[in-house]
Amino acid sequence: MPENTPFLSKTEEQEIIEAIVIAEKNTSGEIRVHVEENSTKPSMERAKEVFHILKMDATELKNGVLFYICTATKSFAILGDKGINDLVGANFWNSTKDIVIEKFKEGQYKDGLIKGILEAGEQLKKYFPYNNEGDVNELSNEISRG
Repeated sequence: MPENTPFLSKTEEQEIIEAIVIAEKNTSGEIRVHVEENSTKPSMERAKEVFHILKMDATELKNGVLFYICTATKSFAILGDKGINDLVGANFWNSTKDIVIEKFKEGQYKDGLIKGILEAGEQLKKYFPYNNEGDVNELSNEISRG
């Protein structure tokens, strides 16, 4: 990524938001993307902080998922809330993470996030299916920045 090129264009951001909407039609889970330029902390540690700051730990079913990206350190983490982690195996997020990282290595950041988000929606629907009658979008679908 060239020095002054934004990580994602406005059009790419909109496509990612649309992927979140599609993924959340499969699951009651709540998916967010957070991008920040720099952090001195390890990606998972920082993702946990951001998860709390964004109030992702306040969903009714504890089924929030955060895709965290730090552009300066080229680090990435996926973090699921307690409701998910209580039901799934320790390696649950590995296939999704691998999809994202593979595309990131090719410089295809938007495509990596979209594929990962859609995969997360598919994985979550097994444990947290979409409830057409009572499902409420508890968290914003907008990409947050730090």
